[in-house]
Amino acid sequence: MRYLVSLALLLALLWLGISGVYKPLLFLLGGTSVLFVVWMSRRMDVVGVEHNPVLYSWRLPIYWGWLVWEIVKANVAVARAALWPDRHLRPQVVRVPVRLATPVAKVTYANSITLTPGTVTLLLEPDFIEAHALLESTARDLESGEMERRIAWLENRP
Repeated sequence: MRYLVSLALLLALLWLGISGVYKPLLFLLGGTSVLFVVWMSRRMDVVGVEHNPVLYSWRLPIYWGWLVWEIVKANVAVARAALWPDRHLRPQVVRVPVRLATPVAKVTYANSITLTPGTVTLLLEPDFIEAHALLESTARDLESGEMERRIAWLENRP
């Protein structure tokens, strides 16, 4: 039950922060939306110890900040490659081992790869991720395992 309450509070705070409009009708619609999402989450059995919405607490904004910086750097690299394709483009498929324990962490890893320009997750298996990298530098970044270490830190796991 506490996970449902924490999910409802987190969604309500997120909705209030993003909407910026505080009128009775919108409060009603926002509250209804939050209750519907909580109900659906409970019905789909995706809320619990492993999927606790406050599990990441203060670590999540730090990870997002790091990921946004990586996205900016990748945007610059892809723009450079688009302007001078003969010097930078080295498309390749890389297979990266995954040592993350939870399915949520693995999906976060795969989504983070796809969010970063120049890389796309092609296949997510329990012990590896197959990704397409447009540039040699992005392939090396994936193989370095830095993103996986950040996600392990996000989950507070060694």
